[in-house]
Amino acid sequence: MSRRDNCHDNAVTGSFFQLLKRERIKRRTYIDREEARRDVFDYIEMFYSPRRCHGYNGRLSPVEFERRHFERLKSV
Repeated sequence: MSRRDNCHDNAVTGSFFQLLKRERIKRRTYIDREEARRDVFDYIEMFYSPRRCHGYNGRLSPVEFERRHFERLKSV
């Protein structure tokens, strides 16, 4: 967790949860906690990680970035 005067510790997490709220759960009403859990899991595993491009990763999805990273490690 971030301490006072150390505001950048949670920047990545804060950015992710801001996107999750804006893109997925802002206007939804869930029947129960299990439905919300399934929907958030679906967002992360089916959209965010495999498809959503990230500027820090050179506009690659996290899955594609990791695949290229491990290919480079194998060739070394």
